[in-house]
Amino acid sequence: MKIICVIPARAESSRFFEKPLAPICGKPMIQWVYTHCKEVDCFEEVYIATDSEKIKSACESFGAKVIITASTHDTATERLYEVSTKIPADLYVMVNGDEPLLTKEAIIQCIPSDYDPESLYVSNLMTDFTNPVEVVDATNLKIVTDEHNRCLFISRSPIPYPKGNMDYVYQKFVGVGAFNKKALEFYHNTPRGPIEKIEENDSFRFIEHNMPIYYYNCHCKSLSVDTPKDILGVENYLKNA
Repeated sequence: MKIICVIPARAESSRFFEKPLAPICGKPMIQWVYTHCKEVDCFEEVYIATDSEKIKSACESFGAKVIITASTHDTATERLYEVSTKIPADLYVMVNGDEPLLTKEAIIQCIPSDYDPESLYVSNLMTDFTNPVEVVDATNLKIVTDEHNRCLFISRSPIPYPKGNMDYVYQKFVGVGAFNKKALEFYHNTPRGPIEKIEENDSFRFIEHNMPIYYYNCHCKSLSVDTPKDILGVENYLKNA
């Protein structure tokens, strides 16, 4: 099975302009992500997909392969779809460029040991919340799955609501996902549904059409960078790790 890794790197972030180039302990954030992805043995190749010539130049300076993609994509998954039209593969693993702490041990947990290539396949990663404050933070996506890891619902609100008891560990989204070509084509050809528009989460492109997607708990340390202030937390963790 041919597996490639794609790291989306958009320049025009409304909250953090040119976020992939933000320095973390002397290296651009995208380089930390790329280095961890290159450590995954089953990846035939790792590409950075960007719409920015500045990001392209910076990534090529540390040896990365870069694919220039359109600047009109609303989501990272749509950018991944464009890559799939240019690079053939059996499985495309997308690792968000704002997850500098993810290691190869976590990344590989979204890759199936076997699957039916004729069926649509999507999997993602999640991990446990360790800080209760993060559970009520709307920037963190909360994931609920069934006993077979199939995703039931995702929300920026704390779900499930602890009415009956408090004996529950909440899980949050981690920016790694695996898609086959059939899943990416479905995504590209299907309009956004009402829940996706409300929650602003494109996993609902599949959920709203009863397409199975899976979330696996990788029990990893995840500190995604959404704003400049998040850089300090990542640097403190790296210095004390």
